[in-house]
Amino acid sequence: MKVRTKANKNYRGFTLIELMLTIIILGILTGLAVPMARTAIKRQKESELRYDLRLLRDAIDRYKDGADRSYFQKADSYGYPKTLDSLVTGVEITGGKKVRFLRELPIDPMTGKAEWGIHSMEDDPDSDSWDEATVYDVYSKSEGTALNGTRYRTW
Repeated sequence: MKVRTKANKNYRGFTLIELMLTIIILGILTGLAVPMARTAIKRQKESELRYDLRLLRDAIDRYKDGADRSYFQKADSYGYPKTLDSLVTGVEITGGKKVRFLRELPIDPMTGKAEWGIHSMEDDPDSDSWDEATVYDVYSKSEGTALNGTRYRTW
């Protein structure tokens, strides 16, 4: 019979130093990944904001085009809608049919609300007030700054 001693015993497992090094390396990698993930999320929201603004502006332009072609009675002398909701509720055209320009108002990805800043033709482009006459342009109400350094309100 062979007697085992501590000297010839094979130990399996990790040493404390190996575990500590592994934890430190994982911590460093996590620390690098978190800012990259935040940037990717912000970039995605900015892409959604650009799309939503383009969608709203296109609906306003289609409304204006229809009014200029006399498909329906103009809401004002300029042919722009009175409110953003009129793009969703639609207008009656000749023949009794109703035309809608949006299915629903998109949600601003930066504020999380379906609230948009509005400019009419008479408004100063840099002002935050709206004279409630027409909807000429829209902008985000977010106070944030984009990855390129511009403010979302100026998009």
